[in-house]
Amino acid sequence: MNILQHETQPLEKWRDGVMTLLRVSAISRSAQLCIFEQFCDPGLGAPIHLHAVEEVLEVMEGEAEIHLSGETGTMRPNESIIIPAGARHGFRNIGSGILKVRATLAAPIFEATYDDRTELARRYVP
Repeated sequence: MNILQHETQPLEKWRDGVMTLLRVSAISRSAQLCIFEQFCDPGLGAPIHLHAVEEVLEVMEGEAEIHLSGETGTMRPNESIIIPAGARHGFRNIGSGILKVRATLAAPIFEATYDDRTELARRYVP
């Protein structure tokens, strides 16, 4: 049995003003999912990028502007969006407090390709 103690997992700085908690992934012996939370300062979030797998993005706290395949919308707490595999997307905090989002990817390894080539590419493997 592999009970994960999330309160002992460290927050990681992914970029200025964006902290990430990697809750479930291949690192924790997941075979098919990657689940992580991000905490974004006002005006910040995730730049336009894509994943090879489907993603569900949920706003837990705050308000987010989401960009998906050329469309823009606003998400609030208890709202989710399904992002198809290969769809270009990104989000940013449009509120005055911290934006907390939870992302679930249909793969145990986080990988993203960013439109901005200066953005640090990320790939997490055990």
